[in-house]
Amino acid sequence: MLELHGYTDLLWQGTILTVKLGVTSLIFGLIFGLLGATAKLSNIWLFKNLANIYTTVVRGIPELLVVFAIYFGGDILVSFIAKEVFGYGGRIDIGSFWPGVVALSVMFGAYATEVFRMAIQEIPKGQWEASQSLGMRPAQTFFRIILPQMWVVALPGLGNLFLVLLKDTALVSLIGLKDLIYYSSRAAQSTQEPFTFYLVAALIYLCLTAVVTACISFGEWRANPAKRYAQKLLKQKHTGANA
Repeated sequence: MLELHGYTDLLWQGTILTVKLGVTSLIFGLIFGLLGATAKLSNIWLFKNLANIYTTVVRGIPELLVVFAIYFGGDILVSFIAKEVFGYGGRIDIGSFWPGVVALSVMFGAYATEVFRMAIQEIPKGQWEASQSLGMRPAQTFFRIILPQMWVVALPGLGNLFLVLLKDTALVSLIGLKDLIYYSSRAAQSTQEPFTFYLVAALIYLCLTAVVTACISFGEWRANPAKRYAQKLLKQKHTGANA
């Protein structure tokens, strides 16, 4: 049995914060990804090129640099706005959680943009044309016809991206966020038992990954009626054969 020297509660708090950080970043990252994919597929030159620049830049630099850039850049930006707009000359501490959310969301969104773009392109163009012939506006077609089908195609890729995002939350500990890695590191330094606490952190991440993987598999099964129907027929055939 691993001896945690009274750090169990702190590791639990760090785990909860890690999950909150991952889920919040996922929500905003999905929004960034949808906006990026829509911009890339639009006929507006400005939107298309801004989306291309966004995905190229974010995917072309290390994740840690994105975290540092948004954390320190956000601090400078907020202080500048406070001084120039509101006349406040002091330094404003923006904390670590929301800069971490923004950084992770931006990174997730850049990769999700390509997943959404390819998923949208998988939908037959005839469905767009059929919707137009029924008098539906483009926005109605997208949200009522294309979007529900797109999730089925995009879900496996998005699930893999979320697993990567969940592990990338460890980067935010470097800007002071008291997540699982932060408390594991402090416990390891205090007790001089780094192997124990980093092993516990690895096991916790592994458990979180297993839960997320199970949720993704269930989501894929629920999102694919044809697969559920085939499994039902296979089960009935197997039951009949045994009878």
